[in-house]
Amino acid sequence: MATRKKAKQARPAAKKATVKKTAAALPAPSKLPYGKAGKALDGVRILDLSHVQAGPTCTQILGWFGADVIKVERPGIGDITRGQLRDVPNADSLYFTMLNHNKRSITLDTKHPKGKAVLERLIKHCDVLVENFGPGVLDRMGLTWDYIHKLNPRMIVASIKGFGPGPFEDCKVYENIAQCAGGAASTTGFRDGPPLVTGAQIGDSGTGLLLGFGIVTALYQRTKTGRGQRINVAMQDGVLNLCRVKMRDQQRLKHGPLKEYGQFGEGVPFGDSVPRAGNDSGGGQPGWILKCKGWETDPDAYIYFITQAPIWEKVCDVIGKPEWKTDKDYATPPARLPRLKHIFATIEQWTMTKTKYEVMEICNPVDIPVGPILSMKELAEEQSLRKTGTMVEVDHPTRGKYLTVGNPIKLSDSISEVKRSPLLGEHTKEILGKVLGYSEKEVTEILQSGATSAPLKSKAAA
Repeated sequence: MATRKKAKQARPAAKKATVKKTAAALPAPSKLPYGKAGKALDGVRILDLSHVQAGPTCTQILGWFGADVIKVERPGIGDITRGQLRDVPNADSLYFTMLNHNKRSITLDTKHPKGKAVLERLIKHCDVLVENFGPGVLDRMGLTWDYIHKLNPRMIVASIKGFGPGPFEDCKVYENIAQCAGGAASTTGFRDGPPLVTGAQIGDSGTGLLLGFGIVTALYQRTKTGRGQRINVAMQDGVLNLCRVKMRDQQRLKHGPLKEYGQFGEGVPFGDSVPRAGNDSGGGQPGWILKCKGWETDPDAYIYFITQAPIWEKVCDVIGKPEWKTDKDYATPPARLPRLKHIFATIEQWTMTKTKYEVMEICNPVDIPVGPILSMKELAEEQSLRKTGTMVEVDHPTRGKYLTVGNPIKLSDSISEVKRSPLLGEHTKEILGKVLGYSEKEVTEILQSGATSAPLKSKAAA
């Protein structure tokens, strides 16, 4: 009896110990002002073997949040985008600079014995390896998952490929191919025209952002398991993820026509696949892009106008059609469906008398959803975007000042700072010595061995 009593008394004490242990897992709240306690990913080191757009998009946003991103580049050449679409002679292109902020660059010939040794040392010193090589390239370099994991069991290996396992997994993929294979192109454009790709880089940059989310998730899990893992994001999968409303409609189509699509109101029959819907709203609310004042000479003098049921009466008042509020052909959403083309043509007669900004000023106070078609020029000059850090002016040593897109994700306690992209190999010596711990003599030997510089033949060709 006494033994049982002691055991019962011991149980509450054990519970308290568990609570204390859980509380101790998190540090005490910082007393520093918000934005002054460091960045979210301080202490995380990224080995960036990626190139062009998808991988660099991922590593750049991790760098914005404080990760130390070490970009490994080919000696004498670097990331191929350094020289693509150049607008300033003998300077890194905007294609490169706008995708590689907040990184350090080391040049490395990974086929050279010393270069390979440096790469392996980097693997041991980094938390995450990011790559978007073609299928099988990493394995052919000898960097299989098993080998990397043997060098560094805590290493997270994050990869972007065009396709996942399946009939196309060995195919190379670029932005527009991803948009086509992921379902975006088949559902973009007008139904009597060809499929279209979008100007938004949903294949490359979109997939890169998804990979970044996967990396942060894996880093969090590592705090519990102590080990790294593989992350694979296929560009086809990434695009399809962004096209989920069209996959929704594909399933709805089996049960009847898609009534919010303009072609329903026009009596055009549906096929067995989701059609291109022009500028119809994907959210079930009728919407269309309409001309505004000045459209004859300004290709962006347009506005997107949505006619939601709750604000229909306000729409009628604004466009000067109060009689539509009680007319049986216009008063209800079902009655309006076969007349949407006429309704939007009528609304357009009104919007053509106003600039897109005047339409915004009239409609927003009465909760009518409208949005101006903003050109790249207008966005570049919008001061509010400069103030929030969405658009940032950066100074570069060889090309001067340029405008770039900043971090779209705003954290109150991890303030992003957009730093210029690195010159080719700019941090090679610094990384060898300060990061990898090579002695001054060893650094000199590596630099003189040719492991970090281009062969003479390549220099002459460049």
